[in-house]
Amino acid sequence: MTLTIDVEPLSEIVGAAVRGVDLSKPVDDRTADSLREIFLRYSILCFPGQIISADDQLRFANLFGKGDGALRGAKEPGGKRTGNRGVMFVSNVKENGKPIGVLADGEMQFHSDGAHRDSPYRATTLYAIKIPSRGGNTLFANLYAAYDALPQATKDRIDGLKTQFVYDYDAQLRNFTDDEDTTLPRAVHDLVRTHPETGRKSLYLSRLMCRRVVDMDPVEGEKLLLELFDHAEKPEFVYAHKWAPDDLVIWDNRCLNHARTDFPAEEPRMLRRFTVSEPDAPDDK
Repeated sequence: MTLTIDVEPLSEIVGAAVRGVDLSKPVDDRTADSLREIFLRYSILCFPGQIISADDQLRFANLFGKGDGALRGAKEPGGKRTGNRGVMFVSNVKENGKPIGVLADGEMQFHSDGAHRDSPYRATTLYAIKIPSRGGNTLFANLYAAYDALPQATKDRIDGLKTQFVYDYDAQLRNFTDDEDTTLPRAVHDLVRTHPETGRKSLYLSRLMCRRVVDMDPVEGEKLLLELFDHAEKPEFVYAHKWAPDDLVIWDNRCLNHARTDFPAEEPRMLRRFTVSEPDAPDDK
């Protein structure tokens, strides 16, 4: 079989658009291997113009690990329940006065999906169903590039440090998280992470979830975190994805942070999400 995959970089810093693959159908092994290789090279893949169902998206997610998550009771537009594991709508759309999704409106700070878990998500897939006329872009920060650009003295200082992540599912800004709430999920991870497949080092921290440096004076630790947040979010490390309906995007949570820009609250925005975990990861939220 002759592959017809066309790959075009999305920016100089990260990402590629992929055309020539119809993801409404299963792909053969050779195509799957090519997509995995391209994914590791670019960290973000956008497949424009894909007309896919939730089942199709889950099958696609499974190419990269385990498409997973707890049953969330999510519904397709119109009220039909999907019955699929891990599906979630990122949406401000309401039906009968009730929201059908989560993270409805407004800006959301940089973060990595699943960093509050002991076994974070490998990747996230997001499919655009309804897109507002402006805003609602997803910003991606390349944490490989951010680490590479650090002075050697800073790399030496942070080598071996660990940070604690805490996540409030209702928080979209860092100061909305109550660290004293012991019911919030939390996990500890290395501040410098080596990607298990590429072998490259990156920062692993985020403004939204990263709360403290373990075993460091709180004031000193907070100062260090704020400096690293600002560094990782510099424009030269960030690609802004402007969504179009029927875009399917997958990104690597192991080396990227992402954020959302604000958009008109009165305009509908709906995207369908499946996350991808390690094959042996537990099926928790």
